[in-house]
Amino acid sequence: MAAWVCILGQMKPDPETKPDPMRQTAQPAPQRLLRHLPLIVIVLIAVIGAITLRDYLSFDTLAANRQALLAYREAHYAALAAIFVATYVLIVAFSLPGAAVASMTGGFLFGLAVGTVLNVVAATIGAVAIFLAARAGLGAMLTARLEASEGTVKRLKEGLRRNEIEVLFLLRLVPAVPFFAANLIPALVGVKLRNYVLTTALGIVPGAIVFTWIGVGLGGVFDRGESPDLSLFREPFVIGPILGLCLLAALPIAIKALRGKPEGE
Repeated sequence: MAAWVCILGQMKPDPETKPDPMRQTAQPAPQRLLRHLPLIVIVLIAVIGAITLRDYLSFDTLAANRQALLAYREAHYAALAAIFVATYVLIVAFSLPGAAVASMTGGFLFGLAVGTVLNVVAATIGAVAIFLAARAGLGAMLTARLEASEGTVKRLKEGLRRNEIEVLFLLRLVPAVPFFAANLIPALVGVKLRNYVLTTALGIVPGAIVFTWIGVGLGGVFDRGESPDLSLFREPFVIGPILGLCLLAALPIAIKALRGKPEGE
């Protein structure tokens, strides 16, 4: 019996030793590199694309090819829609220049209703792709650090989780937040995928409608030899409802803050 007591005593964990979540999730260098590879590829393609594609993904390119695109649409409507969605997904997933041009092209080619649907579907798929790539690598590492955090960082993490959907909606609705930032930030703080997909698909609808609406009138703009007027976004009847949606998304956060921390949390 004494021998068993000695053995069990030796097996008892040291109370001073706390598990290190980063050490527990440590992986060999090749595996870590493989997890970061999708995001590395996205960053490299984004940098190359910003240098080489800016002059091609433009209104000038659309104007120069408008007749060919319209003729192809009349002959192969479904095929052009599929090509458009695939191209838009790549633009968003790799953070390439030309997302605004692509949104307006959707309106120019397919009209307000169909164009808005295609724009929202394509932008959502592309945003989910970059979210998953970031979460698999850098996001997983930062999430592990947040899980092990204490103090102010821990309180911020818990606050985000209590208001996750509201914060994600704000990221999509606030005009000052760049689209690529709203794609990456949630992945780096470990938000739930289903909440990200839901708030992306719904949160980008107001902006998609405005961009598609402008695109519907591009034919007349090209005929006059002018450039699209993006000042529409500053018009009160456009920016007003969007800011109203921002306030609506922020309202639950304010109510929870005023009520204080719920019991049991």
